[in-house]
Order: sequence, then structure tokens, then C-alpha cells
Amino acid sequence: MRQTERYPVDGPNALWQIYRTVSKWKAVRNFIFIQFTRYCPSLPVKNWIYRHVLGMKVGEHTAFALMVMVDVFFPERIYIGTNTIIGYNTTILAHEYLTKEYRLGDVRIGSNVMVGANSTILPGVTIGDNAVIGAGSVVHKDVPPNSFVAGNPLQTIREGK
Repeated sequence: MRQTERYPVDGPNALWQIYRTVSKWKAVRNFIFIQFTRYCPSLPVKNWIYRHVLGMKVGEHTAFALMVMVDVFFPERIYIGTNTIIGYNTTILAHEYLTKEYRLGDVRIGSNVMVGANSTILPGVTIGDNAVIGAGSVVHKDVPPNSFVAGNPLQTIREGK
């Protein structure tokens, strides 16, 4: 089950109130650096920006493919272990803004994880070590270690080794 914190809002939907939640300067800075890393072919440069500019916790030898989109507003809530691969065009979100509330949740991706291309990882999810996420999946719940999951809705294909 996803672990998110819920914050109700009054007035217009929560996205219209985004800059009461996060500084617009932080959002602009993060957007510029994230767009650069999406196209950057150098894995060490990407990881340096994720760690030192965006505040993400990224383990050694983790590889972000081209076009990966990390959370613009709360990248510091993303934790990724060592030797993990995040596939092409994957989106990792630590926030969701709804009509009457917004939610924040840490995203924890273990070590030796393979996330297939075009996947979306929602806030508050934990993906265990050695898990495999099939391409095009929407990860809306926790994934146990050593599991192979895929789809939308997410289904377990194989558990354990």
C-alpha cells in the first residue's frame, strides 16, 4: 500500500495552489536541471545532478536512461539504491495534486532493480531489491523484493527467485 501524506485544500483545485506548497524558484531551477538530465548521455553527470542539485539519494552505478522524468517539485523524496536501471521515458512522482487535496510520498527503489521503459512510479511506493518492473507499467503499490511485476493495473508475474 502506498504511504502518502494528505493535505486538504480550500478553494480552487490543489494544482492552482502549487506555489503555496513549493517555491516557484525551486520549481524553475529543478525543471531546468531535469530537462538537461533527460537528454544528457553521461550517466555520471546525470547522477551528480540528481544527488547534488536535486537532492535525490542515488546509489552507485544506478543508470537513468534518456528521457527519464523525475518529480520536479519534490525530487528530494526519491531514493534509489545501487546498480539500478530506470528505463527510457519513465516518470517518478513524489507528489499528486487532486481537486480537494494534494498528497506527498517518498519513493523508494531498491538496489539491482530494473524498471522497464515508459513506466510510471507513483508517490509513496517502495520497490524492493532485485525487482523487475515490466515496460509500460503503472506502479501504484509496493513491489516485494525479487518480484517481476507488470501492467496497468500492476500485476505480479513472479514472486521470489
